[in-house]
Amino acid sequence: MTLLDRSAIASARRIVVKVGSSSISGENATQIGPLVDALAAAHARGAEVVLVSSGAIATGMPYLKLDARPSDLATQQAAASVGQNLLIFRYQDSLRRYGIVAGQVLLTAGDLENPTHRSNAQRAMERLLGLRILPIVNENDTVATHEIRFGDNDRLAALVAELVDADLLVLLSDVDALYTKPPHLPGAERIVDVPHGDALAGVEIGSVGAAGVGTGGAETKVSAARIAADSGTAVLITATPLVESALRGDAVGTWFAPAHVEGATP
Repeated sequence: MTLLDRSAIASARRIVVKVGSSSISGENATQIGPLVDALAAAHARGAEVVLVSSGAIATGMPYLKLDARPSDLATQQAAASVGQNLLIFRYQDSLRRYGIVAGQVLLTAGDLENPTHRSNAQRAMERLLGLRILPIVNENDTVATHEIRFGDNDRLAALVAELVDADLLVLLSDVDALYTKPPHLPGAERIVDVPHGDALAGVEIGSVGAAGVGTGGAETKVSAARIAADSGTAVLITATPLVESALRGDAVGTWFAPAHVEGATP
């Protein structure tokens, strides 16, 4: 179905939620519980929910005694290997309160570019959702190379939303919405709605995340939002603490209207 505005969020059939590293690692790891509460509420009303979660490298860093995100690929892979295990455990531990089982799905850019791998991934995701499992997707950092990496999980989330034909993609970060300029600058104004195809002329979009543990910023979110919207998926950009309000359809964040795809249900 095509979600025409926020009022239709409560009736969304299939939802992809993406959360960034800065929102669920370090001192913000406590936000996993409230995030799971919001996902579980959507799951309880019958929606099929997919979580795209960054944070494997950031979660693994303390266990490798690293004070900053590693720059070399091998150490990133090592940190991701340790952190992914811990991250999934933390999600499942929280989901257990609701009797929801998580399924881990690790992908590379090559998986979604190769027709056979893409078909396999799509079939697995459809089966997981049909079994009422909550897939938790991340980039497969332990095998990805610089040449084939998604680069940021915002783009991965948009491609996953397209893969599963999601009605809604929610991109979460540490900023509550998209602004006309970086929100700490004087005169920055929240952008409430972005019509499909709007070039956002005159908007100053930052390219770096604020917390220093992830790779995304407003630029990657806008790019991802356009990918998803072009495929017919509505997009909402907001902050992780506002996810419950976002999934209720409250007036939070920035809404990207989707293209109307032929054959889609209005």
